[in-house]
Amino acid sequence: MKLYVANMTCGGCAKSVTASIKGVDENAVINIDIPNKLVDVETQLESTVILNALSEDDWKAEAR
Repeated sequence: MKLYVANMTCGGCAKSVTASIKGVDENAVINIDIPNKLVDVETQLESTVILNALSEDDWKAEAR
């Protein structure tokens, strides 16, 4: 799934976004494009689970 994370602006943000996702799926494969604020996640979970995890950690994410 592809996600747009509006408030991800730096490498530290990317690490935190990764930690949020890994918190619900430690096997997720995550690729992050910081300049475009995009996150590509390979997971078996529903997108709502990932979006909820990010939201709980104050990330403004939406599916693309």
